[in-house]
Amino acid sequence: MSISALIIDDEQLARDELKYLLDSVGDVDVVAEGSNGIEAVDLIDEHHPDLVFLDVQMPGQDGFAVIQRLIDRNRDRNRARSAKSGAEKDVAPLPQFIFATAYDQYAVRAFNVNAVDYLLKPFDLVRVSEAVDRAKARIAAGSPTAGAAPEVGIESQIDRLLRLLNRPQPAEQGRPPAKLIVQAQSRLLLVDQADICFASIDEGVIRIVTRVFEGQSKCRTLEELLELLDSARFWRAHRGFVVNIDQIREVMPWFKSSYQLRMNDKQQTEIPVSRAQTKRLRELFNL
Repeated sequence: MSISALIIDDEQLARDELKYLLDSVGDVDVVAEGSNGIEAVDLIDEHHPDLVFLDVQMPGQDGFAVIQRLIDRNRDRNRARSAKSGAEKDVAPLPQFIFATAYDQYAVRAFNVNAVDYLLKPFDLVRVSEAVDRAKARIAAGSPTAGAAPEVGIESQIDRLLRLLNRPQPAEQGRPPAKLIVQAQSRLLLVDQADICFASIDEGVIRIVTRVFEGQSKCRTLEELLELLDSARFWRAHRGFVVNIDQIREVMPWFKSSYQLRMNDKQQTEIPVSRAQTKRLRELFNL
């Protein structure tokens, strides 16, 4: 069984290595290669491949953002098609995805749970062959894709994967994970919660600030982020801010009996305390 494939990776050497290994495996026709998330979406639209080897960590738009964009696009097209009577044809289903990653085992467990295969860098011929066989089996079995019912489609698998990346595994339920995944430029880092100074939200983007760097969370809301954090350490001081109590450098009286917090990050960021949380602040520090 021969299948068509795309390779999307921002590193030319990684693309060349994977292409060489796929040639050795056989029955995989690499129809195109791309180096970033925008190219990935365009190439999938153009070639409708059976399989995409997708790098997790790419500048600008990571592999998860690529798939989310494809899911959103297909949903929009399906809605537009449903609004028209006698639409010409169905929206093309999403391909199968194999992630290429330098991630550690925390993220790998998430891939396993969601039945989406992965390849750890540097690539290995045996592992590449196993991943291709697994993809072929899914394709031959007619695994559900974006054209299927939402509860069984590839969108559901990817949505669960995105949630699992920042959620404790079943054995860890009942207590928050010790680490949190933070995206910093093209890197996805596992950060100790104790090192986080605060988190803020602006236009739907959650910023995570530590003492030495800052990045973004995959969570969509601060409420979702708080579910992952140690409730004994993190406190929502304001509608737009969650702070690590242990990283408060100074409590500063403000106007009308309110307060601001100076944090322990490089910028010594000043964070307002909402009126509703002033009582909690006084309890915390016996003010």
